[in-house]
Amino acid sequence: MTGAAPLRVWITRAEPGASRTAARLRDMGLEPIIASLLAVEPLTPVLPDLATFNALAFTSPNGVAAFAALTPRRDHPVFAVGDATAQAASAVGFPDVRSAQGDLAALARLIAESLSEAAILIPQAETPAGDMTAALTRAGARGVTAHLLSTYRTNPTTQPAPPAFDAVLIHSPRAAKLLGDRHAGRLNDVEVACISPAAAAPLAALGLHPLIATDPNEAALLAILNPTLGKRGRAV
Repeated sequence: MTGAAPLRVWITRAEPGASRTAARLRDMGLEPIIASLLAVEPLTPVLPDLATFNALAFTSPNGVAAFAALTPRRDHPVFAVGDATAQAASAVGFPDVRSAQGDLAALARLIAESLSEAAILIPQAETPAGDMTAALTRAGARGVTAHLLSTYRTNPTTQPAPPAFDAVLIHSPRAAKLLGDRHAGRLNDVEVACISPAAAAPLAALGLHPLIATDPNEAALLAILNPTLGKRGRAV
């Protein structure tokens, strides 16, 4: 007798992150299905004079990749929102990288604790998930001037949803909004797992009750899948 087929998990995030998530799900004995709701489009803004900045801050691996394609300079210290973003910055050649191991608020606190009377460049999405300038103010950053630079945008895709799935992963508020707008009727009988309360909010507004990771990182997001999926059979 053969064992039960692995449970199917829909990955909604954009590439290249979707493939990294898929590899982790396979290692967990789950079946990943990539059907991205968003696609990353790098932008080509005019860079400010990098010599005027004391540091860089990145809020996602996509921001790292987009910025690294614009300049060969790697001489600024880097503050990263989490470990995946920090790893991406190290991988493209930044030697001095610190991870906030959290969310936007944690990144702002790390910057506030580390810098004062400084200028920081923040390469980010054209439509960011949060307001970094406001986060720095709340964190009590002293004399830290943030310059926001749009280096990429995420565009909705036309990929159809998988024909069947047992769970769906949400990595951003924008993906959650698209999922709710397009597929809310298919979410009542599956597990929906979100990386943060902000990512869960658009779905909670529809009356759904998504699972929320205990920390805003993918390790915590995937950790909530196995105990939950172990209690259920396949979706029908």
